[in-house]
Amino acid sequence: MELAFAKMHGLGNDFVVVDDLAGTWDFDPDAVRWICDRHFGVGADGLILVRPATDPACDFFMLYYNGDGTTAEMCGNGVRCFAKWLVDRGMVAGDTITVQTLGGPRRVDVERDAEGMLLLARVDMGEPVLDPKLIPTTFTGVAVMDCPVETEAGTFNVTAVSMGNPHAIIWVDDVDSAPVETVGPLIENHAFFPKKTNVEFAEAVHGEDRVRLRVWERGVGKTLACGTGACATLVAAVLSCRSGRTATIELPGGELVVAWGTDHHVYMTGPAEQVFAGVIDLPDEE
Repeated sequence: MELAFAKMHGLGNDFVVVDDLAGTWDFDPDAVRWICDRHFGVGADGLILVRPATDPACDFFMLYYNGDGTTAEMCGNGVRCFAKWLVDRGMVAGDTITVQTLGGPRRVDVERDAEGMLLLARVDMGEPVLDPKLIPTTFTGVAVMDCPVETEAGTFNVTAVSMGNPHAIIWVDDVDSAPVETVGPLIENHAFFPKKTNVEFAEAVHGEDRVRLRVWERGVGKTLACGTGACATLVAAVLSCRSGRTATIELPGGELVVAWGTDHHVYMTGPAEQVFAGVIDLPDEE
């Protein structure tokens, strides 16, 4: 069978996007891993299926798979790419899209270029979740703020926030030397996080509303950017007085502007790009 796809990215966090409006595709984890494999497949951090919404309040449904084949509730960079896929193909008449995700609906306001293509997307990421049980974590109390987590690599203080998916933020003095690849997987798979967690290593730039960030993404590994992680980190920065309620989040792949509004919703603004489109032959066993 042939699979038509678009290769897209948001700040280098890249995805294979597939039109599944006809309900054709049902990928098992092995198939997702093969498609996302950077040596034998297309290569991506995740796979996105574009499906009709089942929620009458939404326009389309984004089903998101991590590169390891697991489904995830939400992907911030992915939802901007999802919006661009729709806008650039003339499937959206106005400048607002409501996207159904496993983490709930997300409103996306789009800014178009002179040709009508998506230039920037501003996503209403909803309210952050701070309740330990809902993130979920096994911590007790009303919030997880700089709580110690013991690992074989040492003890690290984490702040836990959910943006529809779980995040553990670790504040560091120098993000460039942060142990992303060694400590990231230890925190991701720690017993404190029953559904695993994304892990952010964050450095607040003194005197500026700017945070430098590197991410170990749940089910993927080290990535160039993470939209939900940027939002969770901004919340953690505000709560710890490291930033104002609007900040630039600097990631290896580029910058996002994130704001925690007076309505308690978090808003993320950034670009999305299509790199190329193509068709691949799926092996029979897939």
